[in-house]
Amino acid sequence: MARLSREDRQIALGRLQAGQSPSAIARHFHVSQSTISRLWVRFQATGSVADLPRAGRPRATTAAHDRFIRLRHLRNRFLSASSSVQALPGPHRLSDQTVRNRLHEAGLRARRPHRGAVLTRRHRQNRVQWGNQHLRWTVRNHWRHVWFSDESYFLLQRHDGRRRVYRRVNERYAPKCVDEAPVHGGGGVIVWGAINTAGRSTLVHVQGRITAQRYVEEILHPHALPLLADQDAIFQQDNARPHTARLTTQFLADHHVQVLPWPSMSPDMNPIEHLWDELDRRVRRREEAPANHRDLLQALQEEWDTIPQQDIRHLIQSMPRRCRAVVAAQGSHTPY
Repeated sequence: MARLSREDRQIALGRLQAGQSPSAIARHFHVSQSTISRLWVRFQATGSVADLPRAGRPRATTAAHDRFIRLRHLRNRFLSASSSVQALPGPHRLSDQTVRNRLHEAGLRARRPHRGAVLTRRHRQNRVQWGNQHLRWTVRNHWRHVWFSDESYFLLQRHDGRRRVYRRVNERYAPKCVDEAPVHGGGGVIVWGAINTAGRSTLVHVQGRITAQRYVEEILHPHALPLLADQDAIFQQDNARPHTARLTTQFLADHHVQVLPWPSMSPDMNPIEHLWDELDRRVRRREEAPANHRDLLQALQEEWDTIPQQDIRHLIQSMPRRCRAVVAAQGSHTPY
């Protein structure tokens, strides 16, 4: 019977009902005559040509085991299957895969976790308060005046474990199949940038440790102030120490710069973070990877200038959604 598909069984049944002999039908489908005879007997008994239900392999877990596994992993999402095997009460002979199968039945599958900032209760409260204060802000009347700024660190070589190599068996250590990586990624460069619905700043290379004085002299005065000449312009920066130092705040106040208050530990609220990711992907997609820090900086500056302005506008247009998302999450992590 296993050799006959459901369609062939229906055809064979039709020929039997038409009076054709089982032997002729068996020769046509290249099966034994007994197969056709059993098909006819099954149809007369059940009215169907489908396979009868089979008992299958006995279930290795009880309902209590299933409930224990499900609740244990719902309470702590980072537990391994092997730890649940060891924690199961009573005698049993369960494997790790059995635990995974029960979790799959409950809709739980192992995924790579989202990496987010550590949020305390105070952080969540401030994020909710900030979201509520800006819920009524619109892109047309408010967000289009904001210049979002940030620094970002780009590695010369990044190895996140997601790169793959096509190789044959026993070619694991072949020179062409080894992904050679310098220690600590070969270092990297720090850059500063700012974006607005109408444009972007130049990408500024920040060498060495950034202090409040260097932040004012090398970034704010030569690069940020020209962008903020419009009286409606609003400057956004996070709460890094050089940004909140007295020297920085006094400089911004002396130049009558309107600064957007920003909640701590909230990179998901800043659309420029997505632009950093896009910039990194563009550099990684280059046919010739940067060989040194100078090449990396040049590639970053070239790709920064070629990012369409429409992409930046789309990111800033997401600000109302980001505010709603952080309020809905009660200050916790958001999809952004």
